[in-house]
Amino acid sequence: MSLPSLKAGLVLGLLLLSGPGLFAQNKIATIDLKRVFDGYWKTQQADGSLREKAAEFEKKNKLMVEDYQKATEEYKKVLDSANDAAVSIEEKDKRKKAAEAKLLEINEIEQSIKQFERSARAQISEQQRLMREKILNEIRELINTKAKAAEYNLVIDTAAESINTTPVILFKSGQADLTDEILTQLNVTAPAGTLKK
Repeated sequence: MSLPSLKAGLVLGLLLLSGPGLFAQNKIATIDLKRVFDGYWKTQQADGSLREKAAEFEKKNKLMVEDYQKATEEYKKVLDSANDAAVSIEEKDKRKKAAEAKLLEINEIEQSIKQFERSARAQISEQQRLMREKILNEIRELINTKAKAAEYNLVIDTAAESINTTPVILFKSGQADLTDEILTQLNVTAPAGTLKK
């Protein structure tokens, strides 16, 4: 069971065990955290930045692959020329050594490509994790501020899913939903033209 679905299950279980008196005493609000996260201008800006970084890596990777293909073609030509019956034995040996050197170069290029791809994936993944963490912290701070001001005891994410990828919240009245209010406040500082519809 994943940690978010376990937490959601524990919260709902505590609510059910607490009985009907809990709902009379406490105020509960809801929020669609996925919609807020996806609609926040900083998320959209960060996604654009990640796409640009990934495109840079792809461009560099493409150049490396082209070098690899070029070296492979050169290797084949040198190897073919080393097997030419019209050349002397000394020349054949010289060409075979050149082919071996080219093969070593090809292997080095191949290793460089693999290392670059691993490094690029790790950098993008880490950048994405940090971006997501920072943005979620900003959103949570605003939710906490709004919830405390309105004296809510609990705010539940309606976008949460169980381990079976089914919704955790099966019904909501739409009352006390903070989604639009939070999203609007987050996007007040959005630079002109940054928000996607």
